[in-house]
Amino acid sequence: MKAAILREVDTPLQVEEVQIDNPGPREVLIQTGATGVCRSDLHFLEGTYVCPTPTILGHEAAGTVLAVGEQVSYVKPGDHVITCLSVFCGHCEYCLSGRMVLCAKEDVVRLRGEPPRLSQGSETINQFINLSSFAEQMLVHENAVVKVREDVSFEVLALIGCGVTTGLGAVLNTAKIEPGSTVAVIGCGGVGLSAIQGAALGGALRIIAIDTVETKLALAMEMGATDVIDASGGGVVEKVLALTGGGVQYSFEAIGTKQTAEQSFEMLRAGGTATVIGLIPDGTKIELDAGTFLRRERRIQGSTMGSNHFRTDMPRYIEFYLQGRLKLDELVSQRLKLEQINDAFEDMKQGHVARSVITFD
Repeated sequence: MKAAILREVDTPLQVEEVQIDNPGPREVLIQTGATGVCRSDLHFLEGTYVCPTPTILGHEAAGTVLAVGEQVSYVKPGDHVITCLSVFCGHCEYCLSGRMVLCAKEDVVRLRGEPPRLSQGSETINQFINLSSFAEQMLVHENAVVKVREDVSFEVLALIGCGVTTGLGAVLNTAKIEPGSTVAVIGCGGVGLSAIQGAALGGALRIIAIDTVETKLALAMEMGATDVIDASGGGVVEKVLALTGGGVQYSFEAIGTKQTAEQSFEMLRAGGTATVIGLIPDGTKIELDAGTFLRRERRIQGSTMGSNHFRTDMPRYIEFYLQGRLKLDELVSQRLKLEQINDAFEDMKQGHVARSVITFD
């Protein structure tokens, strides 16, 4: 099969032929239908986060089941599925307490000494967060997929696999906003726009979208934002405080920088909660005013993949989409082929797109 391989950090991906193994007892072989290009992939490509190389990046995908292992009963060949990096074992403390997104994932990968899932001759190709979707096929553990209806395009389903689930889940699962609340979202890429839609679905009275790109702010208004702030002129916190008369009850950071994380906290009213969704580089220190942190009962928290329960969340998101209550087609800025993967990353760095989607015919 063809796959885009990262061989060295901060260098273009190379589309090459790769061998993929047959499914093990609890594994599923998938023909990739579409995969989104997420900023998280860019972080690993640029070396902000580290993964072993060579590897095949990509983690936001959907496709068709080609074959299953002998112990798999959840899906069968021909089923349409969304993959999710929140693969779960099903029996650890976190899984048994309903927090599968925090699963240690100890037995969802192949053991040392077993044949690798991906290879090129005698060389092992590392699998990226148990998925590696920048490839024509994926071989994953059965608990990394959710079976979905077959009348929705793979482009839309792929977005649900990460960006949509992360954004909606941060609002509805992690923060659990109340109807009538005030919300600010910093960053209007795929995740931020999904957070805006989550706030609308959750009944937020006021939703403030913050970005530096005019076209993204316009798209945010289409997604349910009631107000927009152009961050390119600075003074973001002051503008939010002025708009709301003292701050928002909930803020969501969807970029992944020290500055925006601190801003998400500073724009809170007393008793408010800031949720950081973006991947901030390891070792970054976020500085908060201890006095307002302690005396005004403001909180800041992280959200991993929207605190999802993906096998129940994702089918619901599909139904919201089919009812017209969740806009997903509008999130797809461009459709590219695998050979154009590096163009997708360049467009992302330039801030031109909400989401690029790689399609496989």
